[in-house]
Amino acid sequence: MKALHIHAGERARRHIEANGLSPQDVRLVPAAAGGPKGLILNHLDQHLFGQWLPQGGHTVHLVGASIGAWRMATAAMADPLQAFKDLAYGYIQQNIEPEVGRKMPSAQRITAGFTDTLKSFFGDSVEGMLHHPRYQLHILTSRGRQVLRRGSPSRTALGFTGLALGNALTRKAVGLFLERTVFSTRGEPLPVPLNDLPTGRVELDQANFMPAMLASCSIPFMLEAVNDIPGAVRGSHWDGGIVDYHFHWHYSAMDKGLVLYPHFQRQVVPGWLDKALKWRHRASPWLDNMVLLAPNPQWVATLPGGKLPDRNDFKRLNYEQRVQAWTEAVARAAVLADEWQAWLQQGCPADQLKPL
Repeated sequence: MKALHIHAGERARRHIEANGLSPQDVRLVPAAAGGPKGLILNHLDQHLFGQWLPQGGHTVHLVGASIGAWRMATAAMADPLQAFKDLAYGYIQQNIEPEVGRKMPSAQRITAGFTDTLKSFFGDSVEGMLHHPRYQLHILTSRGRQVLRRGSPSRTALGFTGLALGNALTRKAVGLFLERTVFSTRGEPLPVPLNDLPTGRVELDQANFMPAMLASCSIPFMLEAVNDIPGAVRGSHWDGGIVDYHFHWHYSAMDKGLVLYPHFQRQVVPGWLDKALKWRHRASPWLDNMVLLAPNPQWVATLPGGKLPDRNDFKRLNYEQRVQAWTEAVARAAVLADEWQAWLQQGCPADQLKPL
C-alpha cells in the first residue's frame, strides 16, 4: 500500500507526461488551515523546502492560513530543515492549562499563550523572512465587516450565525461578513486573480508580522480576534481559513508555472464553513495546473486512533496520550517524504498520478 497519493489536474498531468516535474516548474505553494492535521506534512515540508525547491533558483509564492501560515513562514526561515523539526516538536508539546474551575482554557489564555509561542518561535527571524531572496510570503486573515467589524462576544455570535446561514446558500455571502486580507512581503505580486470575494492587500512588515500571524490562527470563540493590525483597514481579524480553508483559487489563470500543494487530504475545500457542504469539495478547472500530495486514506487509517491528529484530541486525550499519538503519527509520516523522493528519482512516472 502506498502511503502517498499524487494527484494532478489535467494541465499538470500533461506537463509531467512530457517533461517530468522539476523545482523550476513550481511557482506557488498553498498551505491549508486545519490545525494539527498539518503536522502530517512535516517530513514532506522538510524535504520540499530544505532540499528540493532551493534547487530552482526562482521566485516561489508561499500562501498560508492558520497552521498553513505558520508552515509557510517556517519555510522562509534561514534553516527550514531544522525549523520544521522545531515546529513539529513545539506544536506537539504545547500545553495551555485552563484557569481554575474550567475544563478548557479561555480564549484570553489561549491567545496569550499562542502569542508567546509565535514570538518565541520566530523571534529575530522576521527580518530575514521578509526579505527572503526567493520566497514571497502571503499570510491570510479574515477581516470582519458589518456586525463582525468588532469582535465582542454578542456581535461575534450574531455575525458568524449569519455567515453560516448565508454561506449555505451561496459562497458569495461570505463577502457580506468577511474580507479576505492578504499580507504579502514586498516583491512580485500574487500571481492568482482574487476577484471571487472582497479582498484587501497589505504589505507585510516588522510591525504587522506577528499580529497577522496571530490573526491568521485566531479561530473564533477559541482565540480572541486581533484588532487594528498595522497597515490594514481598522477592524477585527480572524483565522484566514474561515474564508480560505484550502485555497480553492483560480490557479489556472496563472500565466506560467505549476502549483505544488502538500495537503492532508485530496479535497480542496473553499472555506471553513464548506466542510459539511460536500458539493463544494469537487475539483474544478481552476485546479488544472495543480499537483497535490496527500496521504492515502487507507494509510491514515493505520495511524494512532485511525485518523490524522486533530483539534478534538485536546479533549479526547490527556496530555501524555496526545503527545504520544501525535509524535508517532509525525514519525510514521516520514514515509510520505520517502515515497515522494522515490517518485522523483524514478523520473516522475505519470501512470502513478491520480485525478484531483
